Amino acid sequence: MEQALADFWSQLHSADGLRRTIESGGLALMVLIIFAETGLLAGFFLPGDSLLVTAGVLSIANGGRPELFDPWVLCVTLTLAAVAGDQTGYWLGRKYGDTMESRPDTWWYKRRHLDEARDYFARFGAAAIVLARFVPVMRTFVPFAAGMGRMERGRFVVWSALGGVLWVWSLVWLGHLIGGTPLADKLHKVILIVVAVSLLPLAWAFVKRLLRR
Repeated sequence: MEQALADFWSQLHSADGLRRTIESGGLALMVLIIFAETGLLAGFFLPGDSLLVTAGVLSIANGGRPELFDPWVLCVTLTLAAVAGDQTGYWLGRKYGDTMESRPDTWWYKRRHLDEARDYFARFGAAAIVLARFVPVMRTFVPFAAGMGRMERGRFVVWSALGGVLWVWSLVWLGHLIGGTPLADKLHKVILIVVAVSLLPLAWAFVKRLLRR
């Protein structure tokens, strides 16, 4: 089981493996991954950022390879998946948030992730729903924290939709723009840059925490 998970992790977090996953699973698999990462606490390890960029690259013909997806269809469909995932996370937070407070750590649930998400939500308020889209792990746990905090449902939907549009459309079109350039052959480096940039807010928060101590 552990080896299977390790192989799955390796495939999802390498440029070639991610490309093969998308090519074999198509739009349906991408919808499932985006929904799970944003809506299910166990989906925090999924590669939302790199998946969106790779899908954008595959939406343009390059080097004799035909385009696999229409970028407009990608953007609309994956935005709906991201928003639906947020609503699921919010609902789980409202319904099971109190129970999760006392739950011990497991391989798919870490209490520290929830604590960090609650701090993030408390610091940025409703804007955290948008900002968290661009931060791995936070985009999984912040909707849950919003549900726990009993954020007004209509307000949450508006901010969630805004964040979903900005996140999905920016990264898909980034991939689409580089898909016809030499950068498409260096997709692993582009993905590393995107992931590194998305992790900067978490790194900065960690540094500030150390300075306060």
